[in-house]
Amino acid sequence: MSDLPAKEKDELIESLGDSLQEAVDASDEQQVTEIVESISSQEALRQASLMKADDREQMMSIMTPELAAEMVEEAPANLAATMIEGLETSVAAKIMEELHPATQADIVQEMDKDNAEAILSVMDSETAADVRSLSQYDPDSAGGLMELEAFSFFNDEKVNDVVKSMLSDDEEFERHRGQHPYVVDESGRLVGVVSLRSLLRSRRAVPLVDIMSPAISVSPQTSMNELAVLFDENPFLGIPVVDDRGILLGVVSRIEIAEAEQERAELDSLSRQQVGDELRSMPTLLRSKRRLAWLSSNIVLNIIAASVISAYEETLAAVIAIAIFLPMVSDMSGCSGNQAVGVSMRELALGLTRPVDVFHVLRKELSVGIINGIVLGILIGIVAWLWKDNAYLGLVIGLALSVNTLIAVSIGGTVPLLLKRFGVDPAVASGPLLTTVTDMAGFFLVLSLASLFMPQLLG
Repeated sequence: MSDLPAKEKDELIESLGDSLQEAVDASDEQQVTEIVESISSQEALRQASLMKADDREQMMSIMTPELAAEMVEEAPANLAATMIEGLETSVAAKIMEELHPATQADIVQEMDKDNAEAILSVMDSETAADVRSLSQYDPDSAGGLMELEAFSFFNDEKVNDVVKSMLSDDEEFERHRGQHPYVVDESGRLVGVVSLRSLLRSRRAVPLVDIMSPAISVSPQTSMNELAVLFDENPFLGIPVVDDRGILLGVVSRIEIAEAEQERAELDSLSRQQVGDELRSMPTLLRSKRRLAWLSSNIVLNIIAASVISAYEETLAAVIAIAIFLPMVSDMSGCSGNQAVGVSMRELALGLTRPVDVFHVLRKELSVGIINGIVLGILIGIVAWLWKDNAYLGLVIGLALSVNTLIAVSIGGTVPLLLKRFGVDPAVASGPLLTTVTDMAGFFLVLSLASLFMPQLLG
């Protein structure tokens, strides 16, 4: 499939998507499995996110736990939690048991506590205990980022014991990503670390305590920033995590920190656009509420800015009342559009959306745009009415903002996909294009509606 031209590849994937939906409708386990195995886990997640919740749950229920887990691993924690929570408890538990421990903990933290506990109660007791242990820590702390299985040995063991372990279980050694062996006492307290160089240069009968060095360790509460500094200052592949008694709890790896920092940088960028971790697979009312939380308060800031213009009202023409609200309408619509841009950029980065999904995205954005446009239009309309004691002014401004918000979110959601389709960097071009169009549309809507109601506005 990777050798096909982009257009043919898109057509084939969409065809497989239609076939997958039909197989899910028919509860055809074999067909679902064959289709999901023929595409990447990321593409399978995309197809699942485009389905209705009931269909997605049906799909996951008839897939093998291993295959479903591969798909869930690709999802952000909040989406993964939504996907898991909708399943029958026994099915959810089987899928959870196939996930990486850190992923399990992230998902549990996003779940309702009762739902999470119901799933954990039917999982393997040892696995469930590990998940509970990891989920008690902040995701951006050493405890939340650590691997529970450390490459450790007791202080009475010898070099030969480590070498035999490395040679007899290559899979385990690979899982520890080449960590240096940690040495613990009979109580599990960390007492030292052995460098691989010292290990290979020593005779096999030498006790580990004779060649170990003091180990730098951190507490579970150590922040990601502090961990990043430690890794920058030292060539460690991993840093052990210990509790207040010195018991070795796990190891946080350099790779894990790098991945967590990249994810946080991405979320920070999105937070500046006031969208956070939103995905279009979330309920429409929830998405609307999250966006409105900031957009509603932003009206106050725009009123303050507009009051500067109103200070010159007596020297301006009779249409000054309209001019005061022009920047408010364009700015508020631009904010709504930028939120839609942020969600599209995130879903493009996660592989949940592709350029061929433009109509699906448009439909999803229209649903949010209608709700937010009505709410924001009513709010600013009331402000305009009370400020100038003219109901028609409130009608003009409110209606203009409502329509322009709908235009802005439609453009903001779809433009990144269209730009991506034509090989233009959506991160660079989406913002300026959105701003230009929403400004033009906002000015046109306000002024054309004002012309229509001019007698009432001047009366």
